[in-house]
Amino acid sequence: MIHRRAFLLASAALVAMPGSLLAKPRVKGGTRTVRLSGARAPVEIIEDELGVPHVRAASRHDAFFGQGYLVARDRLFQIDMDRRREMGRMAEAFGPRFVAADRAARLFLYRGDIDAELAALPPDVLDCARGYVAGVNARIAELAADPAGLPLEYGILGISPLRWDVRDLVRGRGIGMGDADDEVRRAQLQARGLLDAEQLMAPLRPVWSFNMPDGLDVAAVSEADLGVLDPAARPVPFDAIQEASLDPEVRGADRFALGSNAWTISPSRSATGRPILANDPHLGIGSASPRHMCHLSAPGLDVIGAGAPGLPGIMQGHTDRFAFGRTNFHIDQTDLFILRTKEGDPGQYWHKGAWRAFETFEDEIVVKGAPPERVTLRYADGRPIVSQDAARSRAVAFATVSMLPGANMKFAIIAINLATDWASLRQAFKLHVSPTNLHYADIDGNTGWQTIGFTPRRPKHDGLFPAPGDGDFDWTGLLPIEDMPHVYNPPEGWFASANQMNLPVGYPYRERVISFNWSDPYRYDRVAEVLRAQNKHRIADSIALQHDVQSLPARALLKLLPATLSVEAAPAAALLRRWDCGIEADSAAALLFEMVMVALSADFRDRVVPAAAKDLIPTVNLSEMLRILGAPDKRLGDDPAAARDALIDRALAAGWAKAVELGGGDPAKWQWGDLHRVTIAHPLASSIPAIAAAFPKIEGGRSGGDGTTPMARGFNSRRGFNVSHGASYLFVADVGAWDNSRFLLLPGQSADPRSPRYRDFYPKWLAGAMQPLWFSRAAVDRHAVGRTMLAPAKG
Repeated sequence: MIHRRAFLLASAALVAMPGSLLAKPRVKGGTRTVRLSGARAPVEIIEDELGVPHVRAASRHDAFFGQGYLVARDRLFQIDMDRRREMGRMAEAFGPRFVAADRAARLFLYRGDIDAELAALPPDVLDCARGYVAGVNARIAELAADPAGLPLEYGILGISPLRWDVRDLVRGRGIGMGDADDEVRRAQLQARGLLDAEQLMAPLRPVWSFNMPDGLDVAAVSEADLGVLDPAARPVPFDAIQEASLDPEVRGADRFALGSNAWTISPSRSATGRPILANDPHLGIGSASPRHMCHLSAPGLDVIGAGAPGLPGIMQGHTDRFAFGRTNFHIDQTDLFILRTKEGDPGQYWHKGAWRAFETFEDEIVVKGAPPERVTLRYADGRPIVSQDAARSRAVAFATVSMLPGANMKFAIIAINLATDWASLRQAFKLHVSPTNLHYADIDGNTGWQTIGFTPRRPKHDGLFPAPGDGDFDWTGLLPIEDMPHVYNPPEGWFASANQMNLPVGYPYRERVISFNWSDPYRYDRVAEVLRAQNKHRIADSIALQHDVQSLPARALLKLLPATLSVEAAPAAALLRRWDCGIEADSAAALLFEMVMVALSADFRDRVVPAAAKDLIPTVNLSEMLRILGAPDKRLGDDPAAARDALIDRALAAGWAKAVELGGGDPAKWQWGDLHRVTIAHPLASSIPAIAAAFPKIEGGRSGGDGTTPMARGFNSRRGFNVSHGASYLFVADVGAWDNSRFLLLPGQSADPRSPRYRDFYPKWLAGAMQPLWFSRAAVDRHAVGRTMLAPAKG
């Protein structure tokens, strides 16, 4: 029997909703009704022809309920595994080999007052988060009642999904190394008298002089200080990517591979007379997509775009008022502090002139097939103790902004989605922990760029080395958002970010230390080159630029080709000189160039990195290498120019030989795309045959580009030449004429091979065929193919 009050409330909500759900046009796929607990009123979900779901709800809580339900429908195993890892609950499902990883994860759970953290959040933000969590749990409950719909992994692995709790959004802060390994490496180089070699791997930007913290014993610093931060300390062969990351040389090569692009065009430079905002975040490619599409509508909320599965809200997209995009900004948000522990009592450490006891928490890890394991977790003033050596009276605390009170990143995207203009958006940024360039463009023609993220104040050191943990070097708060770099309606009429060093001219970076490590500027420089040359920029121009494969490193190399070459190198030089420097999929010269650069980088490292530093410098920075080759110095030998020419000659010959080996003896048949392929596979397919059988690879696609081109299709040559990272989601907004906006998502919305949305975008993405992102109610209804009604459960 339906309770009268519940019936009346639901009926009132139906009438109150914009456009009312009571009079809907028919859709091709008909209407499916699902009764669930957790929503406060009926929620309508319209799916369009491209698989984008449009959630229409009577409240913002219920709109986020719809998003949580949909993410769990399409990506449950993905978000469940992410949550298990973060909460340290892998061993209970997969056994004893995960205990070390679980212990490390639990060390990074927030140990402060969870209730106080929730109470400090804006009430509307918390309400939306509760809706999202309820939506995820509603889908899990639905599957518990009908297990036939469970993702296939659960039956194969014999596990069940975890239910969600909004408190875990506060508790789970995530384990991450930050730049701790960089700090250790620099200390080790300093101990060997080889600190100058650091510039070869990670050049400091802006120009900066190394300053050693007073009292730091660099000779005592080693990789052991990283403790649980080092993946090798918690090896878990759960997937191929994680296994590979245990190799420090592979990790070193990966450090230069990541990034994103975004640009914003003001009405004065736009062919439409409206702003244009483009964004393509570069994340891992090879498994389930790191983005999920959704459109959330409710009174006071209308936002569409892509979110991170498991994180409430839309990360890149637009509201009815403004478009927003993001790229990684660089903030040094972590520090290693070397603590002196009390001889004979390692439970105490020296801090600010007194012995203090570590904060200690006992925890129990449930282990499948084995007894539970008790673990002791230690903290110094809230900072996790990642390693301890009682015999040396030494412990290492890891300071990270993510463990600070108020560092509730999982709520920040909701706040951004609820903002209505630049002013309210800047208030929302105060919740945002991770370092980000936020791009903005609104329907009134305004554009803005704001760097956001928690930036620690370090009054006595610069964060480049571990620091003594006696209290003299402690952080003294965070840099206010108002003091972070930003611009509003710049006179140039455009701005862009691609992870390059973008501190504005005149920014007081010496007083406001943010970071000294940034990505090479090649993608930004190419984007800027194109945008500066266009008087009026069109949507089509942004789409073309997102797929631009012009290589600035290739241009630099061609300028350095020696006039006189060996017989072995001459054919390679001849082919490259005829080339336009485009890393096209069907280009023979592009294939050759990539082989040459691999050989050149290895030979350059062997020649320039001191022998005593080679174990610490596994790879060299590309821009630093090309800079030195362009202006050779004594590091190359007594005759630097001749040595440079010889290096390039050897690389040309070696690259040609490798191209023959991989592409065959006829250069006319070489094509970069034959090596540079896009393969999507389940992360467990390589280790579990049943997973491999149930989740066939999505493969066959060939790609151009590399990690330095605007169309970022990066690879790690130590693993091969397959695309390993890039823009699986691309987005271009025609601000104010929203239905003209375009997007792509690789490989599709669903991670379930039984779904038609499993790989439907794979060919579109390979072709660069951007698709319409329908937003207006009329456009969505016109392209609707299915409707789902989420109705409150009876009773």
